Amino acid sequence: MRSSCVLLTALVALAAYYIYIPLPSSVSDPWKLMLLDATFRSAQQVSNLIHYLGLSHHLLALNFIIVSFGKKSAWSSARVKVTDTDFDGVEVRVFEGPPKPEEPLKRSVVYIHGGGWALASAKIRYYDELCTAMAEELNAVIVSIEYRLVPKVYFPEQIHDVVRATKYFLQPEVLRKYSVDPGRVGISGDSAGGNLAAALGQQFNQDTNLKNKLKVQALIYPVLQALDFNTPSYQQNMNTPILPRYVMVKYWVDYFNGNYDFVQAMIVNNHTSLDVDEASALRARLNWTSLLPTSITKNYKPVMQTTGNSRIVQEIPQLLDARSAPLIADQEVLQHLPKTYILTCEHDVLRDDGIMYAKRLESAGVEVTLDHFEDGFHGCMIFTSWPTNFSVGIRTRNSYIKWLDQNL
Repeated sequence: MRSSCVLLTALVALAAYYIYIPLPSSVSDPWKLMLLDATFRSAQQVSNLIHYLGLSHHLLALNFIIVSFGKKSAWSSARVKVTDTDFDGVEVRVFEGPPKPEEPLKRSVVYIHGGGWALASAKIRYYDELCTAMAEELNAVIVSIEYRLVPKVYFPEQIHDVVRATKYFLQPEVLRKYSVDPGRVGISGDSAGGNLAAALGQQFNQDTNLKNKLKVQALIYPVLQALDFNTPSYQQNMNTPILPRYVMVKYWVDYFNGNYDFVQAMIVNNHTSLDVDEASALRARLNWTSLLPTSITKNYKPVMQTTGNSRIVQEIPQLLDARSAPLIADQEVLQHLPKTYILTCEHDVLRDDGIMYAKRLESAGVEVTLDHFEDGFHGCMIFTSWPTNFSVGIRTRNSYIKWLDQNL
């Protein structure tokens, strides 16, 4: 009996040690976040073991775990019709909200899910619930794109998928089929989906053949650049769940089918050191000492290496491509972008990407709403239902939908 108690106590202690990580007191629901992070870390470790044994690629294994526990069929309710179909060969899930009696045509949002370009799905519960809520509360048609993921495809194929599906949807006959007002269509996405939405917005802005333009873009904690992994938010939140800096850098390397040997060098900005000529012209476009307010920069110092590794950008030139890093786009590209909403979270390595993009857009004359949540963490907006319901998740979702309601 005594040995059983000792064993149980040891197991509880080990579990607590595994789950506990130091978190700022200001983060929303800290113990719940620790449990969520521990669950995700466990899934990552299982997928890494599967990869090590040669059974599957670790990202395929991890996404199988995520989708297996969260996949939801296209189930319609009395208020929202949900259907799975494809737009020009790209799978989509369409959510048709109830029409307003006084408005025969509905507004619409094309939504792109997050997941590091490699994980999640438009068909998992988190995104199904988000898009259902958007369709119902906005009386709108929501098109959630099931773009192809790493490692089955790499950059820029994810962009090609979202561009192809969105262009198909914007055809007059397709908009008529779904009773959508061609002048009230927006693009949106979270995390890597926010990256793809921003890239799509910039591409559509330059497409003179596109008759129906986007009315708004709404970017939720978007990832927007891979040149500086030592912005104040990267330094402040380097070990913060659920997206530590090391994991974000690995997502970038995976996106480009690059070499993991470069990860540690990229973390200290060796890929954009002063001796890397390819990066020199782009540094001013994400100079956070001028783009971020002093309340954000605090006492953090830029990390700029004098000598680095020029081989990294030579082997992975996509790092400096504005299609992958919308924050470094030319000023002329930004000037005519639609009204923009950017949601950022304090406890997120990507916080400063969003804030800097808002500043650059404002400087280009774009109307921008920057919605910052002091207790928010990366990914929080999709966590709104039990057992992963966070107070900041509900508040961010409500704020996001409210902005869409007022501006779309």
